Amino acid sequence: MNSIELVFSGDNDERIRLDKYLSREIENSSRSYLQKLIKEGYVKVSSSKKKTIKPAYNLKPGDRVTVRFPQKAEEGELKIWKKDLDIIAEDEHLAVINKPAPLVVHPAESHEGRTLVSALLHNFANLSRAGGKNRPGIVHRLDKGTSGAIVIAKTDQSYYSLKEQFKAREVKKTYYALVIGTPEHKKARIEAPIARDRANRTRYCVDARRGKEAISRYRVKRSFAGFSLVEVDLITGRTHQIRVHFSFLGHPVLGDDKYGGKSSLKIAVPRQMLHSGSLEFKHPAEGRRVEYEAPLPKDFKNIKNHIAGL
Repeated sequence: MNSIELVFSGDNDERIRLDKYLSREIENSSRSYLQKLIKEGYVKVSSSKKKTIKPAYNLKPGDRVTVRFPQKAEEGELKIWKKDLDIIAEDEHLAVINKPAPLVVHPAESHEGRTLVSALLHNFANLSRAGGKNRPGIVHRLDKGTSGAIVIAKTDQSYYSLKEQFKAREVKKTYYALVIGTPEHKKARIEAPIARDRANRTRYCVDARRGKEAISRYRVKRSFAGFSLVEVDLITGRTHQIRVHFSFLGHPVLGDDKYGGKSSLKIAVPRQMLHSGSLEFKHPAEGRRVEYEAPLPKDFKNIKNHIAGL
């Protein structure tokens, strides 16, 4: 049974519901699943001596929260979700999907709910199983709160070809983000190694000594009053890379509470404003370079238009 430990570092006397805090901090999990873990005694809080606490328990700054995850279900127990997907392109070898947010890509120990994989099983008769029984078609992933283009392998040949291209950094990955403030440079290359945060295992941070190489290139497309729209090319693909890099620069992604991008806008910002805008790679069967674009989703455009009018 795996477990994680979190420390709630609220400002001053700030308090937050336990279930809300966990759904914010643990990426691949639904709030209903976390409430179930709390009710079944898998979650402990340092300030409470009770064996079982309630999901509505108010955390206090400095509380240590330990979450244990029961052993995951056996592979192969995949549920089909009858959900139509926004398919950008498809042939017998692959498909490119415009993933909505918030949607988890594949099943995980901490997530029992619907996933992109559940919808893929409804939309496609053939998917590569080379990545494992619980990840049919999955070559790479996007965070739960990130929308946009993701490529799916329908054959094993496509899976191995695409996987190798990602590993060799031959896939061009372009993202769009709304960030807080305006970066000092209109365009720049960020080279800042990333490691898991020792104080919070669900976060990552820039760490020159322990971190793995992480490189991003960005261009400021437009500046607003207190915000910027940036276009980012990922050279490497570390977990949370764009979110960590822009937080490190002092310009976190808007709506990204985990990395300092908490919104102060009057309009609701339901997730981090990060979108996978396009993917360019060599077609696994045809050998030619292909590029697929995913249009910005409605929530991203609404918030961009809102801040443009401030």
